[in-house]
Amino acid sequence: MGATSSSMQAQTTIHAAKETNILRAYSFASYATLALVVSYFPLYFLDQGFSGQQIGIIYSTGPFISIFANLLMGIASDKYRTIKKLLHLLLFGQLVTVSLLFPIESFALTCFVMFCFYFFQMPINPLSDSLLLLSSTYTGTPYALIRIFGSLGFAISAYVFGLVLKHTGSTYTLPLALITISVTLLLTFLLKDYQGSVRKMNFSGFFKLLRKPKVIVFFSILLVISTAHRMNEGFLAVTLRQMGASDSLVGLAWLLSACSEIPIFFLLGKYGHKFKELPLLIVASILYAVRLLIVAKMSDPSLVVVTQLMHSVTFGIFFSTSLRYISYLIPDDFRSSGQAIFAVVWNGISGVISGLMGGFVFTTFGRETFFLIASGLACAAAAGFVAKYVVERRSS
Repeated sequence: MGATSSSMQAQTTIHAAKETNILRAYSFASYATLALVVSYFPLYFLDQGFSGQQIGIIYSTGPFISIFANLLMGIASDKYRTIKKLLHLLLFGQLVTVSLLFPIESFALTCFVMFCFYFFQMPINPLSDSLLLLSSTYTGTPYALIRIFGSLGFAISAYVFGLVLKHTGSTYTLPLALITISVTLLLTFLLKDYQGSVRKMNFSGFFKLLRKPKVIVFFSILLVISTAHRMNEGFLAVTLRQMGASDSLVGLAWLLSACSEIPIFFLLGKYGHKFKELPLLIVASILYAVRLLIVAKMSDPSLVVVTQLMHSVTFGIFFSTSLRYISYLIPDDFRSSGQAIFAVVWNGISGVISGLMGGFVFTTFGRETFFLIASGLACAAAAGFVAKYVVERRSS
Protein backbone atom coordinates (compact mmCIF):
# COMPACT_ATOMS: atom_id res chain seq x y z
CA MET A 1 0.00 0.00 0.00
CA GLY A 2 2.86 2.35 0.93
CA ALA A 3 4.69 1.52 -2.31
CA THR A 4 1.57 2.25 -4.35
CA SER A 5 1.10 5.58 -2.56
CA SER A 6 4.73 6.54 -3.18
CA SER A 7 4.41 5.59 -6.85
CA MET A 8 1.28 7.71 -7.26
CA GLN A 9 2.96 10.62 -5.51
CA ALA A 10 5.97 10.35 -7.81
CA GLN A 11 3.71 10.31 -10.88
CA THR A 12 1.86 13.37 -9.59
CA THR A 13 5.18 15.18 -9.09
CA ILE A 14 6.32 14.32 -12.62
CA HIS A 15 3.00 15.42 -14.06
CA ALA A 16 3.14 18.70 -12.11
CA ALA A 17 6.68 19.35 -13.37
CA LYS A 18 5.55 18.73 -16.97
CA GLU A 19 2.60 21.10 -16.53
CA THR A 20 4.90 23.74 -15.09
CA ASN A 21 7.29 23.50 -18.05
CA ILE A 22 4.42 23.85 -20.53
CA LEU A 23 3.16 26.92 -18.68
CA ARG A 24 6.66 28.40 -18.70
CA ALA A 25 7.04 27.78 -22.43
CA TYR A 26 3.63 29.34 -23.06
CA SER A 27 4.52 32.39 -20.97
CA PHE A 28 7.84 32.77 -22.82
CA ALA A 29 6.18 32.60 -26.26
CA SER A 30 3.32 34.90 -25.27
CA TYR A 31 5.69 37.61 -24.11
CA ALA A 32 7.83 37.19 -27.23
CA THR A 33 4.82 38.43 -29.20
CA LEU A 34 4.37 41.27 -26.74
CA ALA A 35 8.02 42.25 -27.29
CA LEU A 36 7.32 42.67 -30.99
CA VAL A 37 4.10 44.61 -30.45
CA VAL A 38 5.60 47.00 -27.91
CA SER A 39 9.12 47.38 -29.27
CA TYR A 40 8.92 47.05 -33.04
CA PHE A 41 5.38 47.68 -34.26
CA PRO A 42 5.88 51.46 -33.69
CA LEU A 43 9.09 51.32 -35.78
CA TYR A 44 7.28 49.33 -38.48
CA PHE A 45 4.61 52.02 -38.70
CA LEU A 46 7.28 54.74 -38.66
CA ASP A 47 8.93 53.11 -41.67
CA GLN A 48 5.51 52.94 -43.33
CA GLY A 49 5.58 56.74 -43.34
CA PHE A 50 3.28 57.47 -40.40
CA SER A 51 3.98 60.47 -38.14
CA GLY A 52 4.48 60.38 -34.39
CA GLN A 53 0.92 61.64 -33.88
CA GLN A 54 -0.48 58.95 -36.19
CA ILE A 55 1.49 56.27 -34.34
CA GLY A 56 0.06 57.68 -31.11
CA ILE A 57 -3.45 57.25 -32.50
CA ILE A 58 -2.69 53.67 -33.56
CA TYR A 59 -1.15 52.99 -30.17
CA SER A 60 -4.24 54.37 -28.38
CA THR A 61 -6.63 52.02 -30.23
CA GLY A 62 -5.31 49.05 -28.25
CA PRO A 63 -5.89 50.48 -24.80
CA PHE A 64 -9.28 51.83 -25.89
CA ILE A 65 -10.58 48.48 -27.08
CA SER A 66 -8.95 46.73 -24.13
CA ILE A 67 -11.39 48.49 -21.81
CA PHE A 68 -14.19 46.49 -23.41
CA ALA A 69 -12.23 43.39 -24.46
CA ASN A 70 -10.85 42.71 -20.97
CA LEU A 71 -14.26 43.03 -19.34
CA LEU A 72 -15.95 40.96 -22.05
CA MET A 73 -13.40 38.15 -21.85
CA GLY A 74 -13.45 38.21 -18.06
CA ILE A 75 -17.23 37.81 -18.02
CA ALA A 76 -17.08 35.10 -20.70
CA SER A 77 -14.44 33.21 -18.72
CA ASP A 78 -16.58 33.31 -15.57
CA LYS A 79 -19.77 32.40 -17.40
CA TYR A 80 -18.44 29.56 -19.55
CA ARG A 81 -15.84 28.34 -17.05
CA THR A 82 -12.93 28.36 -19.48
CA ILE A 83 -9.70 30.22 -20.09
CA LYS A 84 -8.08 27.84 -22.55
CA LYS A 85 -10.81 28.11 -25.20
CA LEU A 86 -10.75 31.90 -24.99
CA LEU A 87 -6.98 31.84 -25.52
CA HIS A 88 -7.54 29.75 -28.66
CA LEU A 89 -10.03 32.31 -29.97
CA LEU A 90 -7.84 35.31 -29.14
CA LEU A 91 -4.66 33.89 -30.65
CA PHE A 92 -6.41 32.78 -33.83
CA GLY A 93 -7.86 36.29 -34.12
CA GLN A 94 -4.34 37.71 -33.81
CA LEU A 95 -3.11 35.53 -36.65
CA VAL A 96 -5.90 36.73 -38.93
CA THR A 97 -5.50 40.43 -38.14
CA VAL A 98 -1.69 40.45 -38.46
CA SER A 99 -2.07 38.72 -41.84
CA LEU A 100 -4.43 41.51 -42.94
CA LEU A 101 -1.76 44.15 -42.26
CA PHE A 102 0.56 42.94 -45.05
CA PRO A 103 -1.10 44.63 -48.05
CA ILE A 104 -2.37 47.73 -46.22
CA GLU A 105 -0.75 51.12 -46.72
CA SER A 106 -3.46 53.63 -45.77
CA PHE A 107 -3.56 55.04 -42.26
CA ALA A 108 -7.33 54.60 -41.84
CA LEU A 109 -7.27 50.90 -42.75
CA THR A 110 -4.21 50.33 -40.56
CA CYS A 111 -6.07 51.88 -37.61
CA PHE A 112 -9.08 49.64 -38.23
CA VAL A 113 -7.04 46.43 -38.48
CA MET A 114 -4.94 47.32 -35.42
CA PHE A 115 -8.17 48.07 -33.55
CA CYS A 116 -9.27 44.50 -34.33
CA PHE A 117 -5.82 43.10 -33.53
CA TYR A 118 -5.77 44.73 -30.11
CA PHE A 119 -9.22 43.33 -29.35
CA PHE A 120 -7.64 39.88 -29.59
CA GLN A 121 -4.28 40.82 -28.08
CA MET A 122 -5.03 42.94 -25.02
CA PRO A 123 -6.97 40.34 -22.95
CA ILE A 124 -4.18 37.76 -23.31
CA ASN A 125 -2.11 38.91 -20.32
CA PRO A 126 -4.96 39.18 -17.76
CA LEU A 127 -6.30 35.76 -18.80
CA SER A 128 -2.80 34.27 -18.74
CA ASP A 129 -2.16 35.70 -15.28
CA SER A 130 -5.40 34.15 -14.06
CA LEU A 131 -4.37 30.81 -15.56
CA LEU A 132 -0.93 30.94 -13.93
CA LEU A 133 -2.38 31.89 -10.55
CA LEU A 134 -4.93 29.08 -10.70
CA SER A 135 -2.34 26.55 -11.85
CA SER A 136 -0.19 27.03 -8.75
CA THR A 137 -2.75 25.11 -6.68
CA TYR A 138 -2.30 22.06 -8.92
CA THR A 139 1.39 22.27 -9.83
CA GLY A 140 2.72 23.60 -6.53
CA THR A 141 4.79 26.16 -8.44
CA PRO A 142 4.33 29.80 -7.34
CA TYR A 143 3.06 32.31 -9.90
CA ALA A 144 6.34 34.29 -9.88
CA LEU A 145 8.43 31.25 -10.85
CA ILE A 146 6.33 30.82 -13.99
CA ARG A 147 5.74 34.51 -14.80
CA ILE A 148 9.49 35.06 -14.70
CA PHE A 149 9.73 33.15 -17.99
CA GLY A 150 7.48 35.78 -19.53
CA SER A 151 10.04 38.41 -18.57
CA LEU A 152 12.79 36.24 -20.06
CA GLY A 153 10.75 35.75 -23.24
CA PHE A 154 10.24 39.49 -23.58
CA ALA A 155 13.89 40.31 -22.86
CA ILE A 156 15.50 37.72 -25.12
CA SER A 157 13.02 38.23 -27.95
CA ALA A 158 13.29 42.02 -27.86
CA TYR A 159 17.06 41.80 -28.27
CA VAL A 160 17.16 38.95 -30.81
CA PHE A 161 14.39 40.47 -32.92
CA GLY A 162 16.29 43.77 -32.86
CA LEU A 163 19.36 42.05 -34.30
CA VAL A 164 17.25 40.32 -36.96
CA LEU A 165 15.36 43.46 -37.98
CA LYS A 166 18.58 45.47 -38.10
CA HIS A 167 19.73 43.25 -41.00
CA THR A 168 16.38 42.46 -42.65
CA GLY A 169 14.49 45.72 -42.22
CA SER A 170 11.18 46.39 -40.48
CA THR A 171 9.18 44.58 -43.19
CA TYR A 172 9.99 41.32 -41.38
CA THR A 173 8.19 42.51 -38.24
CA LEU A 174 4.88 41.00 -39.33
CA PRO A 175 6.27 37.56 -40.33
CA LEU A 176 8.02 37.35 -36.95
CA ALA A 177 4.74 38.15 -35.24
CA LEU A 178 2.98 35.36 -37.15
CA ILE A 179 5.65 32.91 -35.97
CA THR A 180 5.45 33.85 -32.28
CA ILE A 181 1.64 33.88 -32.28
CA SER A 182 1.51 30.47 -33.99
CA VAL A 183 3.93 28.95 -31.45
CA THR A 184 1.88 30.39 -28.58
CA LEU A 185 -1.35 29.03 -30.07
CA LEU A 186 0.13 25.55 -30.44
CA LEU A 187 1.27 25.58 -26.82
CA THR A 188 -2.23 26.46 -25.59
CA PHE A 189 -3.45 23.07 -26.83
CA LEU A 190 -1.10 21.46 -24.28
CA LEU A 191 -2.37 23.56 -21.38
CA LYS A 192 -4.89 22.46 -18.79
CA ASP A 193 -8.01 24.59 -18.42
CA TYR A 194 -7.50 25.48 -14.77
CA GLN A 195 -10.54 26.86 -12.97
CA GLY A 196 -11.24 28.44 -9.63
CA SER A 197 -14.26 28.21 -7.38
CA VAL A 198 -17.50 27.09 -9.01
CA ARG A 199 -19.46 29.45 -6.79
CA LYS A 200 -21.35 32.09 -8.72
CA MET A 201 -19.99 35.59 -8.23
CA ASN A 202 -22.19 38.31 -6.77
CA PHE A 203 -21.42 41.13 -9.20
CA SER A 204 -23.69 43.59 -7.38
CA GLY A 205 -21.45 43.28 -4.31
CA PHE A 206 -18.39 43.91 -6.44
CA PHE A 207 -19.79 47.13 -7.92
CA LYS A 208 -20.69 48.35 -4.43
CA LEU A 209 -17.08 47.70 -3.46
CA LEU A 210 -15.82 49.80 -6.39
CA ARG A 211 -17.74 52.81 -5.07
CA LYS A 212 -15.81 52.86 -1.79
CA PRO A 213 -13.59 55.99 -1.42
CA LYS A 214 -10.42 53.96 -0.74
CA VAL A 215 -10.87 52.00 -3.96
CA ILE A 216 -11.78 55.05 -6.06
CA VAL A 217 -8.76 57.03 -4.81
CA PHE A 218 -6.34 54.17 -5.46
CA PHE A 219 -7.51 53.57 -9.02
CA SER A 220 -7.47 57.34 -9.69
CA ILE A 221 -3.82 57.62 -8.63
CA LEU A 222 -3.07 54.42 -10.54
CA LEU A 223 -4.44 56.08 -13.69
CA VAL A 224 -2.03 59.02 -13.28
CA ILE A 225 1.13 56.93 -12.83
CA SER A 226 0.12 54.38 -15.46
CA THR A 227 -0.35 57.22 -18.00
CA ALA A 228 3.24 58.28 -17.36
CA HIS A 229 4.38 54.66 -17.72
CA ARG A 230 2.48 54.22 -21.01
CA MET A 231 3.88 57.46 -22.43
CA ASN A 232 7.39 56.09 -21.95
CA GLU A 233 6.52 52.62 -23.20
CA GLY A 234 4.64 53.80 -26.28
CA PHE A 235 7.22 56.32 -27.50
CA LEU A 236 10.55 54.94 -26.31
CA ALA A 237 11.28 53.15 -29.60
CA VAL A 238 10.31 56.21 -31.67
CA THR A 239 12.42 58.43 -29.39
CA LEU A 240 15.48 56.22 -29.77
CA ARG A 241 15.03 56.05 -33.55
CA GLN A 242 14.82 59.86 -33.74
CA MET A 243 18.04 60.06 -31.73
CA GLY A 244 19.77 57.85 -34.31
CA ALA A 245 19.59 54.47 -32.57
CA SER A 246 19.55 51.25 -34.59
CA ASP A 247 16.90 48.56 -34.18
CA SER A 248 19.43 46.42 -32.31
CA LEU A 249 19.98 49.25 -29.81
CA VAL A 250 16.21 49.55 -29.38
CA GLY A 251 16.15 45.81 -28.73
CA LEU A 252 18.92 46.19 -26.14
CA ALA A 253 16.84 48.82 -24.36
CA TRP A 254 13.91 46.42 -23.99
CA LEU A 255 16.29 43.59 -23.05
CA LEU A 256 17.72 45.62 -20.18
CA SER A 257 14.31 46.70 -18.91
CA ALA A 258 12.84 43.19 -18.98
CA CYS A 259 15.92 41.58 -17.38
CA SER A 260 16.08 44.22 -14.67
CA GLU A 261 12.60 43.35 -13.39
CA ILE A 262 13.45 39.68 -12.80
CA PRO A 263 15.53 40.06 -9.60
CA ILE A 264 13.07 42.65 -8.26
CA PHE A 265 10.15 40.24 -8.63
CA PHE A 266 12.13 37.58 -6.75
CA LEU A 267 13.19 39.98 -3.98
CA LEU A 268 9.69 41.36 -3.51
CA GLY A 269 8.28 37.85 -3.50
CA LYS A 270 10.67 36.93 -0.68
CA TYR A 271 10.92 40.14 1.36
CA GLY A 272 8.15 42.42 0.06
CA HIS A 273 5.76 41.46 2.85
CA LYS A 274 8.09 43.20 5.32
CA PHE A 275 7.25 46.60 3.80
CA LYS A 276 3.95 48.46 3.66
CA GLU A 277 2.43 48.82 0.19
CA LEU A 278 1.87 52.60 0.09
CA PRO A 279 5.48 53.56 1.00
CA LEU A 280 6.72 51.23 -1.75
CA LEU A 281 4.30 52.83 -4.24
CA ILE A 282 5.54 56.29 -3.19
CA VAL A 283 9.16 55.25 -3.78
CA ALA A 284 8.33 53.70 -7.18
CA SER A 285 6.45 56.84 -8.28
CA ILE A 286 9.33 59.14 -7.28
CA LEU A 287 11.78 56.93 -9.16
CA TYR A 288 9.48 56.99 -12.20
CA ALA A 289 9.65 60.80 -12.07
CA VAL A 290 13.46 60.71 -11.91
CA ARG A 291 13.72 58.17 -14.70
CA LEU A 292 11.48 60.15 -17.07
CA LEU A 293 13.22 63.43 -16.21
CA ILE A 294 16.59 61.89 -17.11
CA VAL A 295 15.25 60.70 -20.48
CA ALA A 296 13.87 64.21 -21.16
CA LYS A 297 17.29 65.80 -20.67
CA MET A 298 19.44 63.25 -22.52
CA SER A 299 20.56 63.44 -26.15
CA ASP A 300 22.69 60.28 -26.39
CA PRO A 301 20.56 57.20 -27.23
CA SER A 302 23.07 54.89 -25.51
CA LEU A 303 22.53 56.71 -22.20
CA VAL A 304 18.75 56.51 -22.65
CA VAL A 305 19.15 52.75 -23.07
CA VAL A 306 21.05 52.61 -19.76
CA THR A 307 18.14 54.33 -17.98
CA GLN A 308 16.03 51.28 -18.87
CA LEU A 309 17.73 49.53 -15.94
CA MET A 310 15.53 51.73 -13.74
CA HIS A 311 12.60 49.67 -15.00
CA SER A 312 13.40 47.38 -12.07
CA VAL A 313 12.78 49.97 -9.35
CA THR A 314 9.90 51.65 -11.18
CA PHE A 315 7.70 49.11 -12.96
CA GLY A 316 9.01 46.12 -10.99
CA ILE A 317 8.19 47.63 -7.61
CA PHE A 318 5.02 49.39 -8.72
CA PHE A 319 3.35 46.52 -10.57
CA SER A 320 3.92 43.79 -7.99
CA THR A 321 3.09 46.08 -5.06
CA SER A 322 -0.09 47.33 -6.74
CA LEU A 323 -1.34 43.77 -7.16
CA ARG A 324 -0.57 43.15 -3.49
CA TYR A 325 -2.42 46.30 -2.46
CA ILE A 326 -5.44 45.28 -4.53
CA SER A 327 -5.61 42.04 -2.54
CA TYR A 328 -5.87 44.23 0.56
CA LEU A 329 -8.53 46.52 -0.95
CA ILE A 330 -10.61 43.85 -2.66
CA PRO A 331 -11.61 40.54 -0.98
CA ASP A 332 -10.65 37.17 -2.48
CA ASP A 333 -14.25 36.65 -3.65
CA PHE A 334 -13.72 39.42 -6.22
CA ARG A 335 -10.01 38.93 -6.94
CA SER A 336 -10.32 38.12 -10.66
CA SER A 337 -12.68 41.03 -11.28
CA GLY A 338 -10.37 43.32 -9.32
CA GLN A 339 -7.51 42.26 -11.60
CA ALA A 340 -9.70 42.97 -14.62
CA ILE A 341 -10.38 46.52 -13.40
CA PHE A 342 -6.66 46.94 -12.71
CA ALA A 343 -5.92 45.86 -16.30
CA VAL A 344 -8.53 48.28 -17.67
CA VAL A 345 -6.90 51.20 -15.83
CA TRP A 346 -3.27 50.12 -16.25
CA ASN A 347 -3.51 49.08 -19.90
CA GLY A 348 -6.74 50.60 -21.16
CA ILE A 349 -7.70 54.08 -20.04
CA SER A 350 -4.10 55.18 -19.45
CA GLY A 351 -3.13 53.89 -22.88
CA VAL A 352 -5.87 55.90 -24.59
CA ILE A 353 -4.78 59.07 -22.79
CA SER A 354 -1.07 58.52 -23.40
CA GLY A 355 -1.60 57.58 -27.05
CA LEU A 356 -3.84 60.50 -28.00
CA MET A 357 -2.39 63.19 -25.75
CA GLY A 358 1.14 61.84 -25.97
CA GLY A 359 1.11 61.61 -29.75
CA PHE A 360 -0.03 65.24 -30.02
CA VAL A 361 2.53 66.50 -27.49
CA PHE A 362 5.38 64.46 -28.98
CA THR A 363 4.70 65.73 -32.52
CA THR A 364 3.88 69.34 -31.60
CA PHE A 365 6.25 70.14 -28.74
CA GLY A 366 8.97 67.51 -29.04
CA ARG A 367 10.58 64.78 -27.01
CA GLU A 368 11.79 66.87 -24.05
CA THR A 369 8.38 68.40 -23.28
CA PHE A 370 6.77 65.00 -23.74
CA PHE A 371 8.94 63.31 -21.10
CA LEU A 372 8.81 66.32 -18.76
CA ILE A 373 5.01 66.01 -18.71
CA ALA A 374 5.33 62.27 -18.03
CA SER A 375 7.73 63.04 -15.17
CA GLY A 376 5.28 65.59 -13.79
CA LEU A 377 2.50 62.98 -13.80
CA ALA A 378 4.72 60.61 -11.82
CA CYS A 379 5.36 63.37 -9.27
CA ALA A 380 1.61 63.97 -8.99
CA ALA A 381 1.06 60.24 -8.38
CA ALA A 382 3.76 60.22 -5.67
CA ALA A 383 2.02 63.16 -3.97
CA GLY A 384 -1.29 61.32 -4.20
CA PHE A 385 0.12 58.20 -2.56
CA VAL A 386 1.72 60.30 0.19
CA ALA A 387 -1.64 61.94 0.92
CA LYS A 388 -3.37 58.57 0.90
CA TYR A 389 -0.76 57.11 3.26
CA VAL A 390 -1.13 60.01 5.72
CA VAL A 391 -4.92 59.77 5.71
CA GLU A 392 -4.88 56.00 6.25
CA ARG A 393 -2.37 56.26 9.12
CA ARG A 394 -4.50 58.88 10.86
CA SER A 395 -7.67 56.82 10.45
CA SER A 396 -6.09 53.58 11.71
